[in-house]
Amino acid sequence: MALSNNVIAAINFIALLLSIPIIGAGIWIATQADNACVQLLQWPVIVLGIVIFLVALTGFIGAFWRISGLLMFYLIAMLVLIILLGSLVLFVFSVTMRGSGHTEPSRAYLEYHLDDFSLWLQRRVRSSHKWERIRTCLSSTTTCAELNQNYRLPQDFFNAHISPLQSGCCKPPTDCGFTYVNPTYWISPISNGASVDCSKWSNEQTELCYGCDSCKAGLLANLKEEWRNADLILLIALIGLVFVYLMAFLALKNAKSENLFRRHKQGYV
Repeated sequence: MALSNNVIAAINFIALLLSIPIIGAGIWIATQADNACVQLLQWPVIVLGIVIFLVALTGFIGAFWRISGLLMFYLIAMLVLIILLGSLVLFVFSVTMRGSGHTEPSRAYLEYHLDDFSLWLQRRVRSSHKWERIRTCLSSTTTCAELNQNYRLPQDFFNAHISPLQSGCCKPPTDCGFTYVNPTYWISPISNGASVDCSKWSNEQTELCYGCDSCKAGLLANLKEEWRNADLILLIALIGLVFVYLMAFLALKNAKSENLFRRHKQGYV
């Protein structure tokens, strides 16, 4: 039984370690400028990772000091957490399935349209109240200012692979036909009725295209890319936790069977 408890403790220690990349994924998301402005995914991931860490620690303590009550709590709580983590992985995958950039002639960067993304993501940015807060946050970052430092000549900028957020927020949509001066300063043509976003563009550096639907779409494209990367980490951690949970369950079941057999044998000696 002591050997079995040590095995279960070692297995639970692995579960404890698997919570670290989950917490790390949440922290990584929080450090991204766009996610810091939206604040949708990072806290659920961080909190879930911390709870998994605490539950795994409970299982480790229960196995190491042979406290059956803590082990039972671990088995029930970890099962619930695995289901929650699996649901989160599926949710992130489902809301990031849609939404990709569109190519434009003589441009290396892509253009993004808000309607291409999932309805759930669209609702996060369509509300004027929500977007005003996000817009203020985005305009306070150096995301667009960095373009002026990196690109001087028009062709260098047109051949650049800038981020979706920079494409949507820092310049007018390509179909507006604006004339390039620098990445964040453009001269509008006499008639610019290609889209509503064309009239929303401003050369004021705190305004730019932060009020445009293209900026909302660029933000969602950025979120999609970052969330997909984080979701891959969560999926790997989920697979590891499921495997560890099954090993702990089987080890505990075998330990109980050995204990019952030992008691039964002792009863007939």
